[in-house]
Amino acid sequence: MTKQEKVTEIIKRLYKVYPHPKIALKFENPYQLLIATILSAQTTDVSVNLATPNLFKKYPEPENLAKAPIEEIDQHIKNINFHNNKAKTIKACAQMLIGKFQGKVPSNMKDLDSLPGVARKTANVVLGSAFGKAEGIVVDTHVIRLANKLGLTSSKEPVKIEQDLMAVVSKKGWINLPLMLILHGREICTARPHACQNCPLGDLCPCYIF
Repeated sequence: MTKQEKVTEIIKRLYKVYPHPKIALKFENPYQLLIATILSAQTTDVSVNLATPNLFKKYPEPENLAKAPIEEIDQHIKNINFHNNKAKTIKACAQMLIGKFQGKVPSNMKDLDSLPGVARKTANVVLGSAFGKAEGIVVDTHVIRLANKLGLTSSKEPVKIEQDLMAVVSKKGWINLPLMLILHGREICTARPHACQNCPLGDLCPCYIF
């Protein structure tokens, strides 16, 4: 079985378990997803989802966030890891949205990547989940772990892993495969010791224990 055939079967099986995969972050528009994704770095989606309803109620548009005092923003996200720096970052991001992009979240990799607090992973999240655009593959800790475990890459570097996955996954799977791997990594194939008997990927995984 080639890697392309293997990943096609992986996607097929994961779709049976997660037929409608979606990101765990709660959002209503590209602006909200962009800010939530920046806030999610090195913290849990749960903590971000607890903070963002009040944050977006207070600052419903980039203009509101761009004008807000750092201390005020920080109060809304104080339960998120590294909240002080993140308050500064999301304010700077909102200011750049106003100053350079007419208050609109850009829908291409180059412009998204130019925003404060945004790197390729964040840009891929926004492009895929807010705009339905597949310009790359989201690589987070779950994707890193499972892509290695399933033998789809031998690298620990997110950029190289993304390249390896893009080489064997058809473009139509670029958005949903990482979403399904993240769900699978959280719900079934966790980083903690666990039983493999009920894993839908079973024989496709070199680490599967019969």
